[in-house]
Amino acid sequence: MRNTPKLAAGIAAAALAMSGAGIALGTATATADPTPPSSSCVQTQHVDYNPGISSFWITHTYDKTVEAATAAAGTLVTYKVVVGTTSIGNPYVNSITDYPPPGFDKPVKATVTAYHFGQGEQPADVTPEPNNGGWRVSSTGWFVNSGNPVTAEFTYKVPSSVTDGQQILSGGISVGGTVGSGSDQPGMGVCFTARGANPGEALLGSLDQGGLGSSQNQLSSTGSVTDTIANVIKRLMGS
Repeated sequence: MRNTPKLAAGIAAAALAMSGAGIALGTATATADPTPPSSSCVQTQHVDYNPGISSFWITHTYDKTVEAATAAAGTLVTYKVVVGTTSIGNPYVNSITDYPPPGFDKPVKATVTAYHFGQGEQPADVTPEPNNGGWRVSSTGWFVNSGNPVTAEFTYKVPSSVTDGQQILSGGISVGGTVGSGSDQPGMGVCFTARGANPGEALLGSLDQGGLGSSQNQLSSTGSVTDTIANVIKRLMGS
């Protein structure tokens, strides 16, 4: 079997965690009751935007959402930006920029779901580029109408510098396109609350620190050590 020593070390670490003896390779801690977000820490923002008097009948809609109310350092968190219209106009959006919280690195993944003639809404992985402190995805033009918005999802790794109970506020968004759809919306910040790692996240974080995991792997959102161990072993067997 390939990489037998690495697999054996991974299984040993997993067994240690399940035995209750602790996690030998790291220092992550679990929080049983994470601090709930305050009422001012909102997960979603919505804006109806009218380009101005030259196109007063056109209204574009912008939404930004962070998928998690709470998240631990080292886990992945996704921000979703949706650009739509409630009007008869059919704009083409050619860029969407997301502004993450301070201290966040480049997205580990970005996906755009847009309408394609004859195919409907289709997702595609894209490569984000830096843009004035944010991360931009671009196209020659994503078609938008009242029934088909364009959605960009940016997934980041939560930095190790966050502390339990800290409210993590993002920046807003910027959109470029035709028919007045271009707009900067710096006030569309969304928020989640940092917490300690759950057991599954703590195990994967420890394996990462010991060189047995993957920093790009999506960490457990359920806290199930059993499920996490099974996934770790599968990954190690295939490496």
